[in-house]
Amino acid sequence: MGLFDKFKNLVKKKEEILEEKDTLLTYEKGLSKTREDFVSKLNLLGIKYTKVNEEYFEELENILIMADIGVNTVFSFLERLRERVKKENITDTSYLNEVIVDELFIIYVNNESLSDKIHLAKEGPTVILMVGVNGVGKTTTIAKLSHKYILEGKKVFLIAGDTFRAGAVKQLEDWANKTGAMFYGQENADPSGVIFEGLEKARENQADIIFIDTAGRLQNKVNLMKELEKMNRVIERIVPGAPHETLLVIDATTGQNGILQAKSFQEITNITGIVLTKLDGTAKGGIVLAIKESVGIPVKFIGLGEKMEDLQAFDIESYIYGLFKGMIE
Repeated sequence: MGLFDKFKNLVKKKEEILEEKDTLLTYEKGLSKTREDFVSKLNLLGIKYTKVNEEYFEELENILIMADIGVNTVFSFLERLRERVKKENITDTSYLNEVIVDELFIIYVNNESLSDKIHLAKEGPTVILMVGVNGVGKTTTIAKLSHKYILEGKKVFLIAGDTFRAGAVKQLEDWANKTGAMFYGQENADPSGVIFEGLEKARENQADIIFIDTAGRLQNKVNLMKELEKMNRVIERIVPGAPHETLLVIDATTGQNGILQAKSFQEITNITGIVLTKLDGTAKGGIVLAIKESVGIPVKFIGLGEKMEDLQAFDIESYIYGLFKGMIE
């Protein structure tokens, strides 16, 4: 049984479980723009070419690049696809669609042990540092993650480390009030000092999960690097072994610019995971694959809508299902 058949069986099993089915439906709805554009083009390609040939590959290359999978990813993907076509003597384009699903799945997994799960501290609070440029939805993401963990019975504490941007502290405080999270912040204060005091209060209140917001300035990498280094030292001093995660928030609608942001932040601090927001607002959902291929950092959460519940823990199988529904059933 090939990956494609295993995947179809997995989908059927998942759909038998209501909670899993809800997740699949969220992915299906959230990736509809990408799927309608991407899958319809693949299907038309299969109608146009009944046999696999060089012209087919050239058009497929263009479709994949337009889905924002990334040029380098597309080239390596097509190289593997050509090898498999030759090795298995594949000539039927409709069957090749199944192989494409297989190979895109393999691109992401790639026999690596990168975890898409959040690393929770075995003892004491779990500290999650949130980074990303302004305007990507970082504060809203913190709110959605707070909501998620509060529903799971966790005590959540928010610390406003973005102290100088107008309205940033108040915005995070408002979200803390709406979600039921605890909060600490001061405007126009030293960010590391605020984090120090916030962590002390979070420990006093026996918080389980602590989210730390940070400034989104990337114009001066040296200053931001120094600021994040100082924050990390303060965090480690109060909570040994922390931060347990440093999550980079990227707006999916920015496309390849999001990958450039990931590379820039990777140069200045240890990013452990990506949160990809607004994936429902773009037809270029292939950026999930491009980010993994370009920077080697796992996507841990994806935003598939405006509601609190629409921020989903990333699941590669549900993602492939949402991307190819209609082709794999």
